[in-house]
Amino acid sequence: MERMCDLIKKILFAVIFATSLVLVPFSSRASQDWEQIYDHIDSMIHTSVEQYASGDLEGSKKTVNDTYYGVYEKDGLEKAIRSTIASKNANLTEYQFSKLKKAIREDQGEASVKSEAETLLTMIKSDVITLENKNVAGGRWASFFTSLLLLLREGMEAILMLVAIIAYLQKSGNTKYMGMVYNYSIGAVVASFITAYIFSELMDKFAAGANQELIEGITGLVAVCVLLSVSIWMSGKSEAREWKKYIENMINHSITSKHARALGIAAFLAVYREGAEVILFYQALFNNSSGDTEMIWFGFGTGCILLLIIFAVIRKGLVRIPLRPFFIVTSLLMFIMAVAFAGGGVSELQEAGIIPQSVIAWEYFPNADWLGLYPTYETVGIQIVILLSGLITHFVRKRRNKNI
Repeated sequence: MERMCDLIKKILFAVIFATSLVLVPFSSRASQDWEQIYDHIDSMIHTSVEQYASGDLEGSKKTVNDTYYGVYEKDGLEKAIRSTIASKNANLTEYQFSKLKKAIREDQGEASVKSEAETLLTMIKSDVITLENKNVAGGRWASFFTSLLLLLREGMEAILMLVAIIAYLQKSGNTKYMGMVYNYSIGAVVASFITAYIFSELMDKFAAGANQELIEGITGLVAVCVLLSVSIWMSGKSEAREWKKYIENMINHSITSKHARALGIAAFLAVYREGAEVILFYQALFNNSSGDTEMIWFGFGTGCILLLIIFAVIRKGLVRIPLRPFFIVTSLLMFIMAVAFAGGGVSELQEAGIIPQSVIAWEYFPNADWLGLYPTYETVGIQIVILLSGLITHFVRKRRNKNI
């Protein structure tokens, strides 16, 4: 009976998610290609330069923000570049937007502002040409692969988090709490759809972008705190003395509702952090589909199947690991995800204009969205702090247990 309830909840989870993707595109605009989107960006950036030249610094900066949030991001160009070309291109373009705003804010002069604007437009134009060439070369399959890669890239973080939590509950004999994890996950999907609808329909389309980045950034950093606490707790259970105590307790008791709730919150944050963004970007993908909507659905369906396969394979592998090593592996996985979420959360707050961007100039610095690795000192800095904190905690605990 319990397994049947879990199965029903899984099906409900999938149905709600698919329904949310069906409903949002009904509000879509007429289709437009990447060249048209670039033309819109080009026009707005030149307007911003003209506003600056006339002395309207605030108006100029607002126009740049409107261009980024209302066109470059909202119309799906940023996500298409990230998924189809390279994350590095999208990241560098975002930083160039910031450099242009900085030149305006600091009143660096018309020549400097114009130079930053032209650099930005050149970068975007180059990526648009690449996208258009890929669309021509790939035909209708270009829409399929864009849709597939989008779902895989955004879904992997949530899948890894959910499979680790579910595997832990199974291994520790606390399957009664799996319903709580599914409920939190379903709640995250519903919350994602509501958030996406608010950003898409109810809020000013330009202000919505910054607010979306702000929510995603805060959610990511809250998730870091939850993940670190769960990771430290699990890591502690793998120590020899704590392990013996845990096994003795597990014979007579299950985990506390406090720890179960923390796992549920971690699942909620993992799904919610990506959910609204996925829905909004699929909306943009449908808007720019040029009639290839069935290939987008094909890519989405294929992505769902692949994610389910990945979920099943990882879950089966984790469940087969002996219990003590399982705690070590799961703790390490959650710690790595905390580091990734920290970089991603700070990056989102940078895009929202809350945290400054200090770009690392080294050309070969790696970009990896799945690790939250971005070429700014702020994102790398918080990740180094968390890594060092984790190492210090590990060695202090190891030394303490050795002395007992």
